[in-house]
Amino acid sequence: MLSSVLSAAAAVFDHTVTPLSVSFSIRALAEPGIMPRVLELFAKRGLVPQRCNSAAADTTLSIDVEMTGLDREGAEYIARCMRQIHGVETVFTVESRHVA
Repeated sequence: MLSSVLSAAAAVFDHTVTPLSVSFSIRALAEPGIMPRVLELFAKRGLVPQRCNSAAADTTLSIDVEMTGLDREGAEYIARCMRQIHGVETVFTVESRHVA
């Protein structure tokens, strides 16, 4: 019984069990095709972001996307794909894990 309690306690701190939440912060040229291209990276994987905000000011477009349930490798791949979109200037990611 003690071993099952210890393994359950270890699972709480196991990063593979706790879902990863990733915030993507994208800065790009304010062009009409950039936002759909960014969101397409999630849609073609069957993912729906928890939150997506955008703002355009002069020639700059800011897009912030929050996605839960990605693994680190998937998040890094999506960020690399975003960086390859013509007009995207920077992509920052912030990872967090929410323990219930």
